[in-house]
Amino acid sequence: MRLLTAEDVARTLEPRALVDALREGFKAGATVPLRHHHPLPGEDNAKGMLLLMPAWREGAYLGVKIATVFTENPKRGLSSVMGVYYLCDGDTGTPLAVMDATELTRRRTAAASALGADYLARPDARTLLVVGTGALAPHFIAAHRAVRDYERVLVYGRNRETADELRKEVHGVELVEDLRAGVDAADVISCVTTSHDPVVPGAWLKPGQHLDMAGGFTPRMRETDDDGVTRASVFIDSDGALKEAGDIVQPMTAGVLKPDDIKGDLFQLTRGERPGRRSADEITLFKSVGNAIEDLIGAALAYESSGA
Repeated sequence: MRLLTAEDVARTLEPRALVDALREGFKAGATVPLRHHHPLPGEDNAKGMLLLMPAWREGAYLGVKIATVFTENPKRGLSSVMGVYYLCDGDTGTPLAVMDATELTRRRTAAASALGADYLARPDARTLLVVGTGALAPHFIAAHRAVRDYERVLVYGRNRETADELRKEVHGVELVEDLRAGVDAADVISCVTTSHDPVVPGAWLKPGQHLDMAGGFTPRMRETDDDGVTRASVFIDSDGALKEAGDIVQPMTAGVLKPDDIKGDLFQLTRGERPGRRSADEITLFKSVGNAIEDLIGAALAYESSGA
């Protein structure tokens, strides 16, 4: 059994290769039981969350991610999401690898959003805006750059210090002080925040833009408002978004969005069962909450690329 550190995972999961692996993986499908959520009570009754995310593909691999989510961790200088992934042979259950799942999660999350953008963003998109400057931001920039030839990459963050660190870390990044101005300039807007209140109002969106939202992972969290989901053609990564994503759950609860309004998911897009972007002026929206198939695909790619 191999042990893959965070450095090993980073080395083996190159953005374009991971996007392509996810494309083929969603097309092929896998068995993905509902993930287990175990709240870890704290002073506000929401200290953290323990997640168990199994998935398998017969004749290939099976695995499970064991992860914790502590949203206050960035204030301690720690990642909000940490964990390990356990990968086995799909026919025998033989253990193959244990690997760092923090790096795996960051990279597969970014690659899934980039895969969505490859179907939904305009082919001639030239300006990317990333909203949020946390640990996910550099991975989202790299992944989106893998599917579109961006001339400008803009970043907006409320924390000037982390924004400056990101600008120094990632080549060719421009910081924007005014979020509205950044949205106005962007062809693709990718949100990676943990906000409970809308960050990008739907009224700001312009014809032809693509709004990608990956930060919110609970029914209470939002990165756009009801205008955002009603003005756009809405796509999701998987059915989990219908239960876990506030940007989908809240407008559905309010009757603003109906299940039939969802235009498709990554399974349907990769299989050609649903069309992606249909016109240059269409506003598209992609909401992801993560799916265990993404971890399985990423873990398998890391294992195979590690020289196993």
